[in-house]
Amino acid sequence: MPFPFVGDDKSTIARLLSTLPQQGRLEWIGLRPARREPLQAVLETEAETDRHLAGDHARPKPGGKRQITLIQHEHLAAVSSFLGLTEPVDPARLRRNLVVSGLNLLALKNRRVRVGMEVVLEITGECHPCSRMEEELGPGGYNAMRGHGGLTARIVQGGRLRIGDAVWVEEPQP
Repeated sequence: MPFPFVGDDKSTIARLLSTLPQQGRLEWIGLRPARREPLQAVLETEAETDRHLAGDHARPKPGGKRQITLIQHEHLAAVSSFLGLTEPVDPARLRRNLVVSGLNLLALKNRRVRVGMEVVLEITGECHPCSRMEEELGPGGYNAMRGHGGLTARIVQGGRLRIGDAVWVEEPQP
C-alpha cells in the first residue's frame, strides 16, 4: 500500500488538519482585576457566554473575537529559553487567561474546543505579543513571545472552568 500522505491531494490535507484526537488539560487560569494590574491565578472561574471571564476587567463586546486568551503550556519553557532563563516563565507575566497543555493550540485555529463539561470556546485567531512583553520580560521579551503568544477565542457556551479540566476539540455540527 502506498504511503498515504504523498501527493497533492487536498482531501488528504483536510483530513490531516481535522485529525486532533488528543486531549489536553487546563493548567492555569489568570484574571486581570484591573487594567495594567498583575494577573491573579485562580483555581476556578465562570466563563460568561459571549462575554468574558467573571472577575476579569476586560469587557469585550458580544460577538467579539477576543473574549478570552489561551497560551500553550509547553511554550512557557521555550519563551524562558529564548530569554536565557532557567525556569519556565510564570504565565501571569504573559497576560493570558488560560494555559493549556497536551494540545497544539495552533492546530485549533477556527475550531471549537470544550473545556471541562460546560465551556465551549471558538478559537478566533492568534494572540500576538505586544510591547508590554518588553516591560514584563525585559529586553527581547517581545521577540521571545513571537510565535508563542497563544490564541484568542470567543466564549460560545459559558460555564465553570477549573484547573485540571480536560480540553478537547468539538466536532463540527452538521
